[in-house]
Amino acid sequence: MKVTEKDLETVASLSRLKIREEEKSTSLKDLNAIVTYVEKLQQIDTSSVEPTTYARPMQNVFRDDIVKPSLDRDLALSNAPEQDDGYFRVPRVLEE
Repeated sequence: MKVTEKDLETVASLSRLKIREEEKSTSLKDLNAIVTYVEKLQQIDTSSVEPTTYARPMQNVFRDDIVKPSLDRDLALSNAPEQDDGYFRVPRVLEE
């Protein structure tokens, strides 16, 4: 599979990245190299390999759910550039 300039523009738009014209050829080359490498990895027979979730065995990862005092709301909001009714106010990132 070859990554096209249209694919690059679509991915850049979805990830809200601006790629300058002079960077497009390098980015296309890099993305195509990545896709080629992944295609090579897909050719490896992994049918006898047991799936893993973690690289190391995980045990006792849960702690008791105990209520503890937390940071006071006013103190947490004291450095907030904007706040609204006891909550952090942040710029909108999703369009309608």
